[in-house]
Amino acid sequence: MALEVGIVGLPSSGKSTLFHALTGARATGDVGMAGVPDPRLAALADVIRPRRVTPAAIRVVEVRGTGPELLGNLRQVDALLVVLDGFSGTRVPGDDLETLRLELLVADRDHIERRLERVTKQAKSGEQKLKQEVAELERVLAHVDAGGTLADWSAELPSGLEPLTTKPLLAIENGPSGIDLKLEAELAELPAEEAGAFREGTSALEEVVRRLSDELGLISFFTAGDKETRAWSLRRGETALDAAATIHTDIARGFIRVEVIRWDDLVKAGSHAEAARSGLQRLEGKTYVVQDGDVLNVRFNV
Repeated sequence: MALEVGIVGLPSSGKSTLFHALTGARATGDVGMAGVPDPRLAALADVIRPRRVTPAAIRVVEVRGTGPELLGNLRQVDALLVVLDGFSGTRVPGDDLETLRLELLVADRDHIERRLERVTKQAKSGEQKLKQEVAELERVLAHVDAGGTLADWSAELPSGLEPLTTKPLLAIENGPSGIDLKLEAELAELPAEEAGAFREGTSALEEVVRRLSDELGLISFFTAGDKETRAWSLRRGETALDAAATIHTDIARGFIRVEVIRWDDLVKAGSHAEAARSGLQRLEGKTYVVQDGDVLNVRFNV
């Protein structure tokens, strides 16, 4: 499943523009996919000559508004993109960021309070586990009411809370001191070569996606076949079995071994066969920790 990022912002900040710039025609409603730029994928494709090349992608969700109920729709996302108005001249981006942080905190407090009410009713059954959760939620609520945040809560939070204020947050200023999102959205509609010629450089959106990847601790691995050469995202420190599950759950279930080769070794060798003859390819087990830039071929049997 693709990692998810939620876009939030105050009215007229440019969050819808960022959403469409990132997702383009791939967007449906308030959800779309943003490709993760990676020049290594193109280099692999030049060697493999596949019928299809597919970049890694991040699922992007836009929330049209703020407030506890709307922001609560983002509890499942992995990170938050906050868009700040630096264009109109009527807003101070730093102040807006603090306002949004407060909105997130209020949404978390509202969520804790509603969960406390629900669990308190359930705890009347006498179940000890529910009574313990009531006590934990009461302590957490008191901490927030005293001016604290869930990010600085020292103990483990009750399971199922999925707080917004503990998620990685990346702020983007829409304006001269940040990114011209309107321009980027217009360029996203052009063919890549035309857009690149106009920019005379890389897209500012590519930097946004890279920063998101860094915030989430992501690495990229590749699968390189004749039908499709593809990049995939994985959390740093995850294993070959996790990578197999990212490709398909059936592959993970039938995992036997994985062939591993560095992307640049495969490019230099010119083919999988030549890489194997040169001793550049090796076999690893399911506990192998995948490295950024690995090309994987999972052997499995279902």
